[in-house]
Formats: sequence, structure tokens, C-alpha cells
Amino acid sequence: MPPNFWRSLPVVSKSAARRNPVLARRSFLGLGAALTGTFALDAARAETAEISPPADAPWSQSLGAGVVDRPYGTPAETEAGVIRRNVPWLTAGTESSISFSPLQDLNGIITPNGLFFERYHAGRPDVDPEQHRLMIHGLVERPLVLTMKDILRFPSVSRIHFIECPANGGMEWRAAQLNSLQFTHGMVSCAEWTGVKLSTLLEEVGLKKEAKWVMVEGADGAHMNRSLPLEKCLDDCLIVYAQNGEALRPEQGYPLRLVVPGWEGNVSVKWLRRIKVGDQPWFSREETSKYTDLMADGTSRGFTWLIDAKSVITFPCPEKPLSGPGLYEIRGLAWTGNGKVKAVHVSTDGGINWQVAQLHEPILSKALTRFSIPWRWDGKPALLESRVIDETGYVQPTIVDLRKQRGTNSVYHNNSIQTWQVKPDGSVFDVQIG
Repeated sequence: MPPNFWRSLPVVSKSAARRNPVLARRSFLGLGAALTGTFALDAARAETAEISPPADAPWSQSLGAGVVDRPYGTPAETEAGVIRRNVPWLTAGTESSISFSPLQDLNGIITPNGLFFERYHAGRPDVDPEQHRLMIHGLVERPLVLTMKDILRFPSVSRIHFIECPANGGMEWRAAQLNSLQFTHGMVSCAEWTGVKLSTLLEEVGLKKEAKWVMVEGADGAHMNRSLPLEKCLDDCLIVYAQNGEALRPEQGYPLRLVVPGWEGNVSVKWLRRIKVGDQPWFSREETSKYTDLMADGTSRGFTWLIDAKSVITFPCPEKPLSGPGLYEIRGLAWTGNGKVKAVHVSTDGGINWQVAQLHEPILSKALTRFSIPWRWDGKPALLESRVIDETGYVQPTIVDLRKQRGTNSVYHNNSIQTWQVKPDGSVFDVQIG
């Protein structure tokens, strides 16, 4: 590499990048071209020198395991640390707790089934699909009790959607206390879901004219149940039996669950066994004493189903620090229950200046969206943030703005901007500004 190579690269000012974010990307592409040319020169020089090929590693000198060694595929042994994790002090026991998805180790928008976050209210039931039944009754013309074989006969659809627990980030309402991307944001995951439209099943039973609400109930020990407005049920809700191409896993509701796209995860009831149609909400335990938002004045917001726009930088983060000054790609995820992500802005100075990040295809409705932006770190302290704007124009708020609206008593729906503090040694910490 020639002397002063890095100094010779084009520099784009923050103001110019904000006026024309394409310039920032072009400078990064120019860097790639320059690097390619440099590597080509090095390769040409190498052709005239005497070099030796790398020695064969042990795994290149013998036969590997056969196809029957792993009839169901598993990750490489070196990836053993990429797992869901639990915070023991969150709940009294694991039967009503959460395991967090390792966002820092994932790529793309699809969460592998074995890493999709878990949330239980009475532990994970082991359901026999041969005995499982789904009952649809209430204000319907033709009540039905369906077996799994019956459900599989209906027309199927496949869609990609995220599911987020409304308590994701809930431990950060008062202060930054969990120095971990996995623990601050790991209660969100995204998958391809396959099943039957809920509207198809409701059409099959026939709705009476008084029908306005639907109650969905699970077969777990808690009989988890929630009320949903009929309009949403007829819109985009799915009764699913497969996730990412295979049958649902027990922790995700095997053999049958509901998916309510863009709404808080607890309404996507797992181990679904009953759907009752009525003319008003049921006001169950999980929508009165739980899953309501306690405001500063002591009142509570109820039926706050929607997941507002949210984003987070996944690299760098506390689990993935920087290894020294130089060129990096800042990467992250954005999502919204309002539809599609429209734009993501990234700041390296705590929100003083913002640059437009690149959104990576596919950009789907109510699904995770990847974003990235090149960043040359000079080794000085930095404050990294991302903010998303969705297609409705909603802008992700700061924690200060969110507290002004809702105080600090809440647990749910913290969609505030996340700040990562980068220190001169490259370590990264969870902090809050304001």
C-alpha cells in the first residue's frame, strides 16, 4: 500500500453528506476501488517473488464426517456462544421469563428458529398435535372445532414479519443499566411465517352482524388470552404452523400460534386453542393489570398494541467493540408496526449531526430492515445513535422526549433512540444522553 494512502482518499464533509447522502456512499465505493487497485498491484509484485502456498490444515488431510452424522443440522462448534440468554433477576422463575435473541451475532433480517427470543407465562407446554384442537365460537353462524389436519387443508400463505415483546428495552426507562445489545434489544426477532389467514377461518364460520371483537387463547398453563378488534383480525393476522420453512418449535407455539403483524408480541398467542368472537373486549388479566402503560399521573394507557418505529445499531455494540482506528461499517436494524421503514439516520456525535444510512433490500412491511453506513473512526470518543422514520412520517424519539410524554413508571413500549458510547480503546457502553 503506497505511503499516505489513507490521506489521499476523498473526504466528504458532514454538511455535504447530509445534503447529498449519495456522496458518502460514493466515497466509500471510491475507497473500495482504490483498495482493489492497491491489492492488484501487490498481487502483481507477488507473482515475481517466490512464495509458498499455505500449508494444509489438519481438516484438509483426512475424510470428514458423513451425511448421517448430523441428520438435523447444527451450528459449527466455534459458534457455540451464539445463544439466547436470560436475565435471572427479571422474574421469579424461568417459567414466566424471557430469553433474549443474540442480535449482535446475527446477519440479515431472518432470525434462526433456535435463536428466536422466547417469552413464557407458564412455561413451555409439550402439545400433542394429534390431540390439539382449535375451537372457533361465539358470535358466529357455524361454530367449529378444527384438528391440525383440518387447518392444513385451508389455503396457505407465507409472510415475513417481526415479533417484539412490548417490554423490549423496558429496563432502560429510568437509566441505562444493561450494558448489552442482547439484553437491551434482544426481545425482537423476525421470521417467515406460514399458515392460514385468520380472515379465512372467520369467513368459514361466518360472522354475526354484532361481531366486533375477538378473544384468542393459548393452551399453556396460563391460558394466555387477549382481546383483539375484529378489524385487525380481518386485515393481516395469521394462524401459523410453520416458521422459516419448518414446523413451529415448541417454544414458538407448536403446533399452532397466532401472528399479529406489527403489534406487541403478547397478542400473538402461542399454542392457540380457542378463538371467541364477541361484541366487546374481555378485559382479561393480561390487558388490565398487565400490558398497560402506567403514566406519570398514575393513570394507565390500555390496548396500546402498536409497535412504534424503532432502530438500533448492532455493530459496534458492547458485545462487538472496535479493534482500533480505521474504516468500519456501522450496521443496524430498524422496524415499525406502521408498515415499512422509510429512512434511517445515523449520528456519531450523539445526535448533533446526522447522515442518511443505506437501507438494504428487502424492505418489507412490518419486518426487520437492515441499514448501514461507512465510518472512519479516528480513535476518539464517539456517541453512536440511529433513528428511524417510517412510511407514515413517524420519527423515533429520544428517551428524553419519551419521558416527557409518559414519565418513567412504564415497562412497555420503550422505542427510544439507543446511544452507544465508544471509548478510545474501542470498548462500547450503553449510555443515555439528556
